[in-house]
Amino acid sequence: MVLCFRLFHHTDQGKTATVDNRREHRHKGLGTFAIALAGALSLALAHHDGLSEKLLAQIREQYGAAAEQRLIAWQDLIHLSLDASDTEKLHSVNEFFNNAQFVDDQLLWRMADYWATPLEFLVRDAGDCEDFAIAKFFTLRDMGVDPAKLRITYVKATSLDQAHMVLAYYPTPSSAPLILDNLVKRIKPASQRPDLVPVYSFNAEDLWLARTRNEQIRAGRASQLGHWNDMIDRMARERLP
Repeated sequence: MVLCFRLFHHTDQGKTATVDNRREHRHKGLGTFAIALAGALSLALAHHDGLSEKLLAQIREQYGAAAEQRLIAWQDLIHLSLDASDTEKLHSVNEFFNNAQFVDDQLLWRMADYWATPLEFLVRDAGDCEDFAIAKFFTLRDMGVDPAKLRITYVKATSLDQAHMVLAYYPTPSSAPLILDNLVKRIKPASQRPDLVPVYSFNAEDLWLARTRNEQIRAGRASQLGHWNDMIDRMARERLP
């Protein structure tokens, strides 16, 4: 089972280059209705207005009653946890998203590699490793966690000999991170995850390359990541009124 696909290859000079994105394919569910529906939902969440009965009915018709309930639960998770500590937010978000199913991109999207928006992930209740990490990142950010403390991290899972992605939380810039993972359900310090070898990490702004398990160097901007840019573009379209 492939957990995640490599997005970069390393050149002889140690720099990174993006792999060409497969832009020509899109899943059937990303039609005009889905984008409009997503936009209304994202706008409601952004303004903490709640979801109208009409909108919930559209969600239920398009994706089913279970998807409707997941979106309501997601909204409640964000709104009701704004005053919680970072530790409480980490645990509640990790538990919430780890209930979803792991499904390979090829099966779910008919694409070799696809980074889903949190909304796309939630309505399907399924995704692969980067979808879990991305959804956790944006949800924690919306709950008020400083995004500078969060890094989506590409690793090699040595126990499975596979590429993988997790979300790392750094309490302070110099501290060892906590790891939020869809494979190991309990949040653990990186020191207790010797099965994960970091390769690179990023947040909404910056990109880092791992020199060792404990040392990372800033190597550029997140905007260098083609799949990240595609996903951000879709999120922007979701937010159109």
